[in-house]
Amino acid sequence: MIDRDNKLWLQLWRERRIDFHQSAVNQLLARFWPSINLARGSRVFVPLCGKSLDMIWLAEQGYEVVGVELSPLAVQAFFLENRLKPSRRRVGKFTLWKHGRISILCGDYFLLTEGDLGNIDTVYDRAALTALPEDIRRHYVAHLRLITPKSSEVFLLTIEDAEEQETLKQAFGVGEEIRTLYSSGFEIDLAHVESVFEVDPDWPDQLPVRAEYKVYRLASKSVSE
Repeated sequence: MIDRDNKLWLQLWRERRIDFHQSAVNQLLARFWPSINLARGSRVFVPLCGKSLDMIWLAEQGYEVVGVELSPLAVQAFFLENRLKPSRRRVGKFTLWKHGRISILCGDYFLLTEGDLGNIDTVYDRAALTALPEDIRRHYVAHLRLITPKSSEVFLLTIEDAEEQETLKQAFGVGEEIRTLYSSGFEIDLAHVESVFEVDPDWPDQLPVRAEYKVYRLASKSVSE
C-alpha cells in the first residue's frame, strides 16, 4: 500500500509532474503562523516537504527547520533553486542534507524514527496529509505521533472539497476526516476557512467546484488537559 504510493511519488518527480508545488510562500502560513507564538530557535518539522519555499520562510523567521522528503530529485532541486550549498551525510536510513537552519532527511517518512528526527516543537503540514491516499492517512498520523514528542503541536493547512449535500455550517466546520484522524490525540482549533470556487484541471469543461481552504491548530490533549 505505502510502497505503491512511494513509487508514484518518485515517478511524479522524475517526470516533473509537480503542479502541486507552490512557486511562492503559502499566504495562510505567513498570515496565521505568528498566532501560535512559537519562540525563535524552536524546531519545526515539515513532513513530505518536497521543495517547498515555506521552509525558507520559516528559517527566515528564526526557526530550525527539519523536513523529510522521499525524492532525492526534490531535495536536490530545493537547494539548487535556492542557491544553497548543503552538506550531506548518512543518518540511519536517510541522507541528511543541511544548510544553515534548514535540514532535509531524504528517505521514506514511514521509516523515520524519533532518534533520526530529534526534538520537535511544532509540525507544519501544508499538504502532506491531503497528498496521501485516504487509506494511508491514518498510518501517517499514527506515525507522526510515534516520532514527535507528545507536547508537539501541529499547524495544519488543508484543502477540503465541499460535499454536494453539505450545509455551509458543515463546510465551514472541522472536517469529519480531520476529526476522525486527530481528535483522539489533539484538541482541534479551526482558526480560519476560505471558500473558493475552482475549476478541476482534469475536467476543465465542468463547472467550478467549491473548496474550503482551512487552517487548523492542533494541541496535544496530554498537554492541554
